[in-house]
Amino acid sequence: MSSIIGFIKRIYTGLNPPFCQAVSTSESRPLKFGVLGAATIAPISIVSPVKNHPETTLYAVAARDKAKATAFAQKYGFEKAYGGPNGYQELIDDPEIDAIYNPLPNGLHYEWTMKALAAGKHVLLEKPSADTAEETRQMFDLAEKKGRVLLEAFHYRFHPAIQRVKAIIDSKELGDIKHISASLSVPLGPKTTDIRYDYALGGGSLMDMGCYTLNVIRYLSSSNPTSVISAEHSVFIPANSPASFKPNVDRRTTATLALPNNVTASLECDLAMPLIYGFIPPMPVVKAIITLEGGEIEIYNFVMPTLYHSIKVTTKDARNKTKTRVEKVYTFTDGKMEGKGEAWWTTYRFQLEAFVDRVKERTTQTWVDKEDSIANIHWIEQIYAKTGLGSRPKSEYVPSQSN
Repeated sequence: MSSIIGFIKRIYTGLNPPFCQAVSTSESRPLKFGVLGAATIAPISIVSPVKNHPETTLYAVAARDKAKATAFAQKYGFEKAYGGPNGYQELIDDPEIDAIYNPLPNGLHYEWTMKALAAGKHVLLEKPSADTAEETRQMFDLAEKKGRVLLEAFHYRFHPAIQRVKAIIDSKELGDIKHISASLSVPLGPKTTDIRYDYALGGGSLMDMGCYTLNVIRYLSSSNPTSVISAEHSVFIPANSPASFKPNVDRRTTATLALPNNVTASLECDLAMPLIYGFIPPMPVVKAIITLEGGEIEIYNFVMPTLYHSIKVTTKDARNKTKTRVEKVYTFTDGKMEGKGEAWWTTYRFQLEAFVDRVKERTTQTWVDKEDSIANIHWIEQIYAKTGLGSRPKSEYVPSQSN
């Protein structure tokens, strides 16, 4: 009963965190956030975390539709709303704003992150960072030039659950890694008009969900792939599509990768898993399995572990007898690690803590750095090349030479 009550309390508080009034001090003032786009993800990814952080405040939101921006601002407590064809730029140009959250479609990440950095803003950028590795490199180069913080929002990396898994691996309790598999697949996917199916906006399962599976493989193995052994895809084809329709967006992608030291990895991502018997939605698959010399680790729900997760560690002795334990790590204390946070903190709240610490020039508990982000999109491009679909289109935006 206590575990059920704890579950309900954790979920409720995580989705409805207590409001924390941001206060200016003689040493520091709260970071004022501007949000580009009234995105569906924004309430959980930035609004709730900012409201709960003692050093941040929601300042402005921009949308192409001014009425939508105004309604969003009123609903979630932003001080200002920008809209219309110049709304994004007007928000970026607002001198009161310290940091920009960019959850725009993938194909717009490069343009608006470059513009935000050029204006001297710190940027929390939704993943994947851009459509190409070269664009990602340019964004980080500009951030370094401007002395601004740029973070690709792989929020799950800031939660103690995945860090506990990595700690077990790094301890060599189970020996060296032999293989890693990562899956992120869901039923009843987005509508056919969703931006995730729009090639021009950087759509595709590998971009949307595969970026997580590739990232967790790279993170847990502490390495980058050396080659793409194989890759396959199922394209998205809407019902009643015209003869002119070009099937260039993956609904599902699988890949097998070679890693250093004869380690292999496999990933699977699917935006719309087929129905069982044509009408029964399958259960989502959100897990990573690490096979090691002395056993196996499986983490279920590595992406949103605050809701629920489990870390199953199976060891085997010299006689191949196995022993299994299950860990649940909602706080760093649970995992015998150092770090801030409460059991109800979402991955986004942990992430915001690190982002603010970095902006305030404090030591961060963990981080996703420039080379990490560049490598992730590079290998996404390599997988796309192997499938034959190719990289998503490069942005047509050309930054000013004065940046």
